Amino acid sequence: MGVKLYVGNLAYSVGDSELQKMFTPYGNVGSAQVIKDRDNGRSKGFGFVELGTSQEGQAAIAALNGKDVDGRALVVNEARPKEESGGRGGFGGGGGRGSDRDRGGYGGGRR
Repeated sequence: MGVKLYVGNLAYSVGDSELQKMFTPYGNVGSAQVIKDRDNGRSKGFGFVELGTSQEGQAAIAALNGKDVDGRALVVNEARPKEESGGRGGFGGGGGRGSDRDRGGYGGGRR
């Protein structure tokens, strides 16, 4: 099994193929994916790369972490497993109606 790397601070112009080319010198790239915004399809500035072995991953991290690419210092490290968050949360917040009830009916306030 290979190793999955997180690649952050990518220039927004970098696509999947450019990302793959960056990592090819360090090993067998199983996949390279730039994460895109689901609404507008633009890059979010980070992605993931799968390399064949842990040694290849360490070589890529050593060579590319902090490297300047298109004026941006890359952040490259081993990807952490996705956390189970349960979605986007549901019932937080409330509606802010509590303070409206303190005012009374028709203009009841100061006289």
